[in-house]
Amino acid sequence: MVLSGAMLTLMLLLGYLFFGINALIWVGIVGFLALLASTNMPTKYIMRLYRARPLSPVEVPIVHNVVKQLADRAELVKSPQLYYIPSTAINAFATGQKHDPAIGITYGLLRQLNVREITGVLAHEMSHIYNNDVRFHSIINLIGRITRLFSFFGQILLLVNLPLYLMGEEHISWIAVLLLIIAPALSTLMMLAISRTREFDADLEASRLTGDPDGLANALQKLHHINSLKMPPLQRAIPKWMSTHPDMKERIRRLRALAPKYELKMNFPGTYWV
Repeated sequence: MVLSGAMLTLMLLLGYLFFGINALIWVGIVGFLALLASTNMPTKYIMRLYRARPLSPVEVPIVHNVVKQLADRAELVKSPQLYYIPSTAINAFATGQKHDPAIGITYGLLRQLNVREITGVLAHEMSHIYNNDVRFHSIINLIGRITRLFSFFGQILLLVNLPLYLMGEEHISWIAVLLLIIAPALSTLMMLAISRTREFDADLEASRLTGDPDGLANALQKLHHINSLKMPPLQRAIPKWMSTHPDMKERIRRLRALAPKYELKMNFPGTYWV
């Protein structure tokens, strides 16, 4: 809430200093309409961008069983539609709202993770749906885009009026100029920080849904090992505060610490521990 409020305050302050209250009203109207359009797009159209296709219960009955149990535990009004993505990467993501949820899973995830680990990953994605993170991120991204837009037009306005400033006919607020320069970077950093907190929350909610924090921790451990073998040296040098996800080792440590506090809630006779 603090980070979101700071992002919103930064956007409003930047817009007010350079464009006035009328601009903020129009941006609010246009932004609201853009938000409605982006968050109400049917998930099937979003999945087409990833060349994904629906995954039927006949193909992966155990995984569909997992999704149904998790959706019941999360008390979702509709169980998410599963989509298959033809990629060797170990990945899954959630999209849509509670009335039209979907989870995309890759070939690499189905091939390299066992049922227990897949359950942990699906519970994590289900938690994003349960917590309305998709809509929340749409709002945060919209605020970030508007902030960058204000900064861009503010810099153009500054350049256009620069001759007047040099002749002394206009005065420059150097605080406003500094804000103009650093606002996009500050907004981006806050957006990344918000994303990391939502990932931690999704891990915690996934542990509650499955009662098995170790299942997700095992999946992250395997993913971390595989990624560390493929990751270029330059990518390893990227600071943690510039990432959308928390440090993998920290996520695993927190999940391991949670494990003794939970009891297994899932039911997969003869298959769960494969």
